[in-house]
Amino acid sequence: MNIFESLKVAIESVLANKMRSFLTMLGIIIGISSVITIVAIGKGGQKKITSEFEDIGVNVIEIRVDNNTTLSTRDYFTMDDVKEIKNKIEDVKYVAPGIQKPLTAKFEKATRRAVTVATTQDYTSIFSTEILYGRFINERDVLLGRNVVVIDNVSAKNIFGYEDCVGKTVKIGTKDNMVNSVIIGVYKNDSGAFAAAFGANMPVFIYTPITFYQKLVPNEFNITVLEVLVSDTKNAETIGKNIVKLLETRHFNKDKYKAENLVKQIDQVNNIINIFTMIIGAIAGISLVVGGIGVMNIMLVSVTERTREIGIRKAIGATRRDILIQFLIESLILSLIGGIIGMMLGTLFAYGIGVFLKIEPTVSISTVLIAFLFSSAVGIFFGIYPANKAAKLDPIEALRYE
Repeated sequence: MNIFESLKVAIESVLANKMRSFLTMLGIIIGISSVITIVAIGKGGQKKITSEFEDIGVNVIEIRVDNNTTLSTRDYFTMDDVKEIKNKIEDVKYVAPGIQKPLTAKFEKATRRAVTVATTQDYTSIFSTEILYGRFINERDVLLGRNVVVIDNVSAKNIFGYEDCVGKTVKIGTKDNMVNSVIIGVYKNDSGAFAAAFGANMPVFIYTPITFYQKLVPNEFNITVLEVLVSDTKNAETIGKNIVKLLETRHFNKDKYKAENLVKQIDQVNNIINIFTMIIGAIAGISLVVGGIGVMNIMLVSVTERTREIGIRKAIGATRRDILIQFLIESLILSLIGGIIGMMLGTLFAYGIGVFLKIEPTVSISTVLIAFLFSSAVGIFFGIYPANKAAKLDPIEALRYE
């Protein structure tokens, strides 16, 4: 019997028991579709995160005070440091100091926790912040220490019932020091519907001039972060080192500051996503083993049911090799059909979930090829034992089988 005859017999056997064949393939289908869906969503998530970082700008250097060292008051950044970095370090375009602290915000009819970021007008030149109404902090706000704030649109809608709340007043500060301020702008909260779902439990996200923040919390005015936008991405690491050296000279200290490029952060995030994708994909792949056991089980049943047929084939000249190949092909076909259906379903699931998560999944040729080869390997591996059992049957005993 040649390979084409074996293939024909195998296909006829699969089609003769459609429901049994489908149930046998189900484990393979679930396993392949799960792996492809998870990998595609994982790669799509990586692409989304990378694009978000690119929107921020990979030419951003973050200078931080190292909290793992012993710090004194003189080690923290100052507004004069910001000016010196701009004036003395080449290729530096913008520098935005940052202090983030939870405060309390009291509106006309509501009191909310407020995640407050104190910064300067350079912040929007470094990070993309979409202003929906009003404006962001400007240079005069910082220079004069004006009592102004910019809040997110989700909080504005929850508190006032509408987003355009420019001109409204809010008291902001600590329990012992609440200061009246004016809302000068409303920016888009990128969390959108997710943030809105938490309602009053979601804190207000506020930007305020760093000089106004100094009035609110005078005893805790420690600038720990400087965001720096550079014009030359290739020299970002060198620029970061130069900034650290300048700061150490100004503050008369050593090894107190760290410079981090966002490119490295992208790599770290991608590595973490890769690890999680591999782990979850491996867990989903366990169902392939279960599917393979199902293939082996049904092939053993098929060998038992077709014992007399095997005896007749051997009696008219079929060799042990012919029988072995015939049943291996049948096992392989079951796995391959299951694998193809799984690949199609996995791709559909990936794009369906991608629409819900607003992520464009990436179904690569390599992923599909690996899934195809893996399903083939499952068919061969779990088909060897039943095929070998069929091949070893004694033709005389097989012909006597009822």
